[in-house]
Amino acid sequence: MIPAQSNFLSEFLNSLFNIPVAYTEPISYAALGIIAFVVVYVLGRAVVMPVADRAMDRRGLEANAKKPLRKVVFFIVLFVAVAAAFAASGRGNILTSLATVAAAATLAIGFAMQNVIANFVAGVFIFVEKPFKIGDWIQFDGNDGVVEDISLRVTRVRTFDNELLTVPNSQLTDNVVKNPVDADKLRLKFLFGIGYDDDIEKATDIIMEEAEAHEGIMDDPGPSVRLTELGDSSVGLQSRIWIANPSRADFVKTRGEYVTAVKRRFDEEGIDIPYPTRTLTGGIDVAEGPVAGE
Repeated sequence: MIPAQSNFLSEFLNSLFNIPVAYTEPISYAALGIIAFVVVYVLGRAVVMPVADRAMDRRGLEANAKKPLRKVVFFIVLFVAVAAAFAASGRGNILTSLATVAAAATLAIGFAMQNVIANFVAGVFIFVEKPFKIGDWIQFDGNDGVVEDISLRVTRVRTFDNELLTVPNSQLTDNVVKNPVDADKLRLKFLFGIGYDDDIEKATDIIMEEAEAHEGIMDDPGPSVRLTELGDSSVGLQSRIWIANPSRADFVKTRGEYVTAVKRRFDEEGIDIPYPTRTLTGGIDVAEGPVAGE
C-alpha cells in the first residue's frame, strides 16, 4: 500500500502542474523506485563488479573460475537494486513479504537440493584453494586423467582411455586427490629384482649408469638405488629418479625408456631377473592294480 504522506517529488509535481495528490503520489513513488533501481544497478556495475574482478585477479583465478563467480556477484547487485527500488517506492511491506516467502522457499529448496548445494560449496573451495587446475593430471578414487573443465558443480576429467568422467565436486573435496604435476619436479620409483647369486654392486652400478645417461632424468636431485627387499626368489633394488616439469606423458615415457635400458644392460651383463618359483617335496603313493594276464 502507498503511504498516505506525500514525498518531495509528489509535492513538486503538485505545485508545478497543479495535479491532484491522488495522482502525483503513485507517479512519484514509481519514479523514485525506477531512479533507485537505476542508480544502485549502475553503481554496482561500475564499482562492485570491477572490485570483484580485481579481487579474483589477485587470487589468480582462471577465466573458467571467474565466469560463474561474476554471475553470482551480478545477481547480488541485481537483488540489491530491486530491493532499493521497492524501498524507495514505498513498498517496503511487499519487500518484507517477499523476503519471508524467499526464506521459506530457500529452506525447502535446501532440503531438496542438499547434494547440489554440497557440490556448489565444494566447487567454491576448489576455485579458492586450487588443489588442481585445468590441464593437470590428477588421481582420485582409483581413477586418473587430465582435468578438462571445472565448474561450480562438477569437474570433467578426460581419462587416458579417452573417456570423459563428470565428477561431482564434493567427491573431489571429501576424498584424497593426488596431483603429481603440482610441483616443478616429480620423483619416480621402480623396484628391480635380481637373483640371489647375482652381484648386487654391479647391478646397482648399471641402474645408476642408465639413470645418469637418460636425458629426461634430473642430475639434481640425482638418482639413487637402495636394497629394500629380500624376497622369496629375488633381491629388490629400488631406484629413485626425478623428472622436471612432469606430465603424465613424461612419467610414462621416461620410466619406460629407463626400465628398458636397465633390462637390456642386465641381459648383456648376465644379471638375472628371476620369476617366482616353487619347489614341491614329498612322495606320491601309487596304488597297485591287477597285473595284465593274471
